[in-house]
Amino acid sequence: MSARGEFSSRIGFVLAASGSAVGLGNIWGFPSQVASNGGAAFVLMYLILAFLLAYPVLMAELLIGRATKSNVVDALGQISKGRSGRFAGICGLITVSLILAFYGIVGGWMLAHTLEALASLVGFNDLADWLISFSLSRNIIFCALFMLLTVGIVSGGVVNGIERWSVRLMPTLFVIMLLLFGYVMTQQGAMEGLRVYLLPDFAEALNPDLLISAMGQAFFSMSLGVGTMLIYGSYVSPKENLPRLGAAVSLVDIGVAVLAGLLIIPAMYVALHNGVQIFGESGQLLAEDTLIFTVLPSLFSTMGMVGLLVALAFFLLMSIAALTSSISMLEVPVSYMVEHRKIARQKAVWLVAAVILTASLVIIFNFDSLFGFVITLTTRYSQPLLGLMLCIFAGWVWKRNAILQELKKGDVQAEYSWFWRIWPWYVKFVCPLIIAVMFYRSL
Repeated sequence: MSARGEFSSRIGFVLAASGSAVGLGNIWGFPSQVASNGGAAFVLMYLILAFLLAYPVLMAELLIGRATKSNVVDALGQISKGRSGRFAGICGLITVSLILAFYGIVGGWMLAHTLEALASLVGFNDLADWLISFSLSRNIIFCALFMLLTVGIVSGGVVNGIERWSVRLMPTLFVIMLLLFGYVMTQQGAMEGLRVYLLPDFAEALNPDLLISAMGQAFFSMSLGVGTMLIYGSYVSPKENLPRLGAAVSLVDIGVAVLAGLLIIPAMYVALHNGVQIFGESGQLLAEDTLIFTVLPSLFSTMGMVGLLVALAFFLLMSIAALTSSISMLEVPVSYMVEHRKIARQKAVWLVAAVILTASLVIIFNFDSLFGFVITLTTRYSQPLLGLMLCIFAGWVWKRNAILQELKKGDVQAEYSWFWRIWPWYVKFVCPLIIAVMFYRSL
């Protein structure tokens, strides 16, 4: 095993990488996008675009990571043999740190709502009220608690930290989702939600706005463009067949998003049946944060005692999803500090986490002006541009023969595979064009 650390098993890598990809974007972002963009038509286009766009970019990150066995700055520096790669790598570090700064706040809310259900179950009503009130003290305490959990896992390293916990957290996430889905489907109103989710309106499928939303969702739900997948790729054994591993990660990620929709869309219609408002004045569905923190808790409260157990399971699910993503985000700057700055791992983890927590606190103290701004800046502008840069490095800068040699490590027949016939020109011409068009439209 290399001194850098390496995933000890294929399943360890797939669960860690899909854990990185599976975050709040899948579990609250995807269902909300589905509900506001024509239901099943959006699901259909998301599935197509996830494989047409997100999978090729994911492969670019994994290949660059494994070939260079480096952190994101040094990896892109090696591929580009110059400053342009290092600059893109540093932009990736800054972007992923800013994403984690707001993600830590939302992760803290999830933990607070999980504990609120517990406090209500044992009758601590004052504590329960404080846990779901939007206050400075609650936001600071739970953001710090969420960052501490993330630090605890990442400081264990690749095998004893990231892999060990991903292998436990991801199956737990699946089990909770399936149990909740089973319960929601027994409630009145659920079948109507299922129809909205599964029956596409094909007239809507080619609506340009729907396509851009689906493309953005596919891109962001796989946590592409910020180096998390590049780092995880750098911890993969040279013997592994990367295109297969990448396909497995994509399938798990897409599967969780689709399953989240199967759970949340019917749950919303159950809420509607129980008298909870799910549509705004304009007839549009309520936005993500309102949906998760207002609509669903209102639904749980109509279920009596069982509702508290359902709320506990649901917010525990959301906390796990947030945590599996935050550990991969923290690993990006930590690996840079360890390898490039030669700082001991434990020290690097605490140092980076302290800087990111400081950024979170700045956002918390200036919540109204900064929270939405940082989300838009990172996910809407920075991530697609970094994805575009990755496509340019993988398609135009990196020598084709070097890519083929990397693929051959895990598959001697790689040059005769479908992947090799399609991917190099696809990532060179098609992906940059699609991302550029999407970025232009989003402006």
